[in-house]
Amino acid sequence: MSPTFRVAAVTSLAPILWGTTYLVTTELIPDGGPLQAATVRALPAGLALLALTRTLPRGAWWWKSAVLGFLNIGAFFALLFVAAYRLPGGVAATLGAVHPLMVAVLAIVVLREVTRHRAIASAIVGLSGVAMLVLTPNAALDVWGATAALLGGASTALGVILTKKWGRPTGLLNFTAWQLVGGGLFLLIPMLMVEGVPSHLSATSAVGYAWLAFPGTAVAYAAWFYGIFRLPAPRVSILAFLAPLVATVLGWAVLGESLTPLQLVGAAVVVCSVWYGQKSSP
Repeated sequence: MSPTFRVAAVTSLAPILWGTTYLVTTELIPDGGPLQAATVRALPAGLALLALTRTLPRGAWWWKSAVLGFLNIGAFFALLFVAAYRLPGGVAATLGAVHPLMVAVLAIVVLREVTRHRAIASAIVGLSGVAMLVLTPNAALDVWGATAALLGGASTALGVILTKKWGRPTGLLNFTAWQLVGGGLFLLIPMLMVEGVPSHLSATSAVGYAWLAFPGTAVAYAAWFYGIFRLPAPRVSILAFLAPLVATVLGWAVLGESLTPLQLVGAAVVVCSVWYGQKSSP
């Protein structure tokens, strides 16, 4: 295995863990509100990493961390849950999957990366695979939900590009902690104003929240940023297609959901697009 593929394998841990979010949310976490779920995912994970690393931003990195935390965590999580509440899951996932295409374009415009046609082709093929994997014939389109899904994809795309452009002045875990805390604080006040704190927390809910906060967010984002600093931006973003694939597989394996022939084709297309995207030049 080449060094590039080893980096891609580590980075792929992020979308694989993100793919567990649907199962954990539906089976372990009580119905509360989108802002509660988003805040609990980000803020405890960030505070735990910050307590571990014990280093605060300095100088310009106060505002840079705030911007990256807003784009990569706060705005993305909020828009993600708005889309999930207003759209069928398949529509939300498909619209959010435009993220790799946005990254490919922004990499050319902002980073001046030479993005080959194969990288863009991988993003288009992967998007079509996600559509086959998660869309249903009776999927409805809500304008506000669709807008939220597209803005969520754009937010993380810009976050990836600025993360790549600005670099990091500190260790990976510390850098991850700054963004998670910044994004979590952005979500905290709206959560308290709109939804309040959970009235009770069962053992099952605690396990679900702990999974989302630590493996699903702290570990996942550390792996994601690890890849951003070592791979061309389009290659990293193509790995995001693994998240809906993992969610679909878990739905079949754990929840007993059926898989149609079209979904099986879509799964194969997603796998091929990810593989092809890692082979292509930047």
